Amino acid sequence: MSSSRISRISIGTACLVAAFAAAGTAASATGSDTDVPSYKEFKASTYQDVDGAYVVNGDEIVSGNKQLKEFYDKVVAPQSMHDGLIVNTVGGVDDKWSASQVANLTYCVSTKFGTRQADVVNAMATGAGLWEAASSKVNFVYVSSQNSNCTTSNSNVVFSVEPVQTTQYIARAFFPSSPKSQRNVLVDDSIWSSGSWTPGDVLGHELGHTLGFRHEHTRPEAGTCFEDNNWRPLTPYDSSSIMHYPQCNGGSANLKFQASDATGVRALYGS
Repeated sequence: MSSSRISRISIGTACLVAAFAAAGTAASATGSDTDVPSYKEFKASTYQDVDGAYVVNGDEIVSGNKQLKEFYDKVVAPQSMHDGLIVNTVGGVDDKWSASQVANLTYCVSTKFGTRQADVVNAMATGAGLWEAASSKVNFVYVSSQNSNCTTSNSNVVFSVEPVQTTQYIARAFFPSSPKSQRNVLVDDSIWSSGSWTPGDVLGHELGHTLGFRHEHTRPEAGTCFEDNNWRPLTPYDSSSIMHYPQCNGGSANLKFQASDATGVRALYGS
């Protein structure tokens, strides 16, 4: 990956750390209190996506002003890092699918991808296969019959995969706790030119989020790119995890699925 490419996906706004986005919103673990922006400044610098959701931590979303303010109060304002593959938590409870849900994670791939649709279908299959091979309990199900109506309002699938035109990120996803109106994986054309990060690996990372997994680099061991404390560790820290950005003191320049990722998904959903 070229240095210019790394700059485009890793430079944050104000004192915030970006990941896949050029305007990410994770608080720096090394900044001083004087670096903390006001909520007004934070909100103004936070990218608002095509569906109105705010993109934080590079490729994660919160909906509306209330949730954005809660994120600011918990993550940005404290500007601190505490001890901690990790799972997202909501109110101290693991953010995960039920056994029946994770066995039938249906999705469609929008026809709006045009000539790239087949490529996206293949990349999704590759990314999904990483998690499915690690745990027999996880099953992503491609429903091609829903491709022509592939939006978040389609109740025939759990989530949609749709194209987006933005310079803010390569791709972004959602967590199990996200409302149906935000359950989509949005993919920018830059996924085809992301250097050593293959489309299958990028979507593998995003599908990790859909299963409830957080960025590994929010752990204190990374020393940078801290996001928040709303997570529970499933495995020892792994700087090479597919959920760890290489530019956040990652152990590898590639975004590759590791044995620790397999161990983590089995710990959460079973083998």
